Amino acid sequence: MSFAYFTVKDRLPQILTKVIDTIHRNKNKFLEDYGEEGIEAEKKAISFFSKLRNELQTDKPILALSDQQPDTQIWNQYLDYQKTLLSNGEEPSWFRSPWLYVECYMYRRIQEGMCLSPPISGFDVFEDVKKESFFQSQPAMLSLCAHLQELKGKMSGFSNTEVREEIHKLLQVSLWGNKCDLSISGGQDNSQKTSVLSSLEDFKAFILVDDMDSLWNILLRNRDGNNESRTRVDIVLDNAGFELVTDFILADAMLSLNLATEVHFHGKVGPWYVSDTTKHDYDWTIQKCLATNNKWMSKCGQTWKENLKKGRWVYHQHLFWTLPHEYCTMAEVAPDLYTELQKSDLVLFKGDLNYRKLTGDRKWDYTVPFSEALRSFHPAPLCSIRTLKADVQVGLQEGVGERLSAAETDWMISGKYGVIQFSPVV
Repeated sequence: MSFAYFTVKDRLPQILTKVIDTIHRNKNKFLEDYGEEGIEAEKKAISFFSKLRNELQTDKPILALSDQQPDTQIWNQYLDYQKTLLSNGEEPSWFRSPWLYVECYMYRRIQEGMCLSPPISGFDVFEDVKKESFFQSQPAMLSLCAHLQELKGKMSGFSNTEVREEIHKLLQVSLWGNKCDLSISGGQDNSQKTSVLSSLEDFKAFILVDDMDSLWNILLRNRDGNNESRTRVDIVLDNAGFELVTDFILADAMLSLNLATEVHFHGKVGPWYVSDTTKHDYDWTIQKCLATNNKWMSKCGQTWKENLKKGRWVYHQHLFWTLPHEYCTMAEVAPDLYTELQKSDLVLFKGDLNYRKLTGDRKWDYTVPFSEALRSFHPAPLCSIRTLKADVQVGLQEGVGERLSAAETDWMISGKYGVIQFSPVV
């Protein structure tokens, strides 16, 4: 059976069960906040999600959305498009539609379920697990913050070779931080308990594509340029919690080491794939770091808050990141976002969902060049930083994919392997 089948059959119902449980556990909060209305809304939401879980498990047809949100029409048009791909009047259903589509659709239906249950519509059903993951990863975060502050203390005398070594290190930290994905573990504890820094050498053998020098060549231009030069780096975020902190550390170092002048972050408009970063998660993480009773972490939080205030860090959110569309359609579906990315000198795409959308989630041959798999999506030089947790991978050397498949049947989904994979503007 495919990993897609396992995901839809087992993991998605498991996530919906957790959503139902979370809403039920917050019953008293809803009562306190909204009185009887809150209890009625809780019942309504639970009924919605129980029905949704049943639709999924019994392979019912995919239904149009009815919540009148800014993206409702786009989703319903996409459903019509899916219908055109089927013959003899067949209906798209949970087990007979593309995996990427039904998985995104389930998270969009979770948004719909909350939206149709006022006054608790603003409740993030994944907030509790995201916060838990943050607190459980704190020891690992503290060691990274201490490393960054130590680095800042001595970076003024660094040669380009030393800067390159440090930025390579933090790119790898950001890569392995991507292992902490709650949608893969079905919302189970998946936090980072130990420092990643001490394991980087051991992990190197598991990086299947290492294009860090291509990134370095772009970033070096800013360091070697005059004071007037501007270098913008964009990070399309994945998970909140430990991974987000690794992204902050990388972004902070890029500015401090004079490799970039501004970093733009792109997050989701609402709760998505359990642990994906929203604006609330982004702000909450900076605030929590700032308030921590640890001088290194608190110093980091202070710097990050100032970076936002001074416009060195900019946060964006766009509906496109929570649509089912592949990125090669962005210029057509979300031309404003495509134009925004074109202003960047380097766009880093974190994680698996981004990789699946970059490559269209197709079963490419392992050796197909990454830039070819992107098809028409070339807004700026870009790089995917992901640990492999879905069965799509391109740009490997001849024979590597076959050798790994023979040795480890789950190499594409275990999170053991990673890529830092670059594509120039074609």
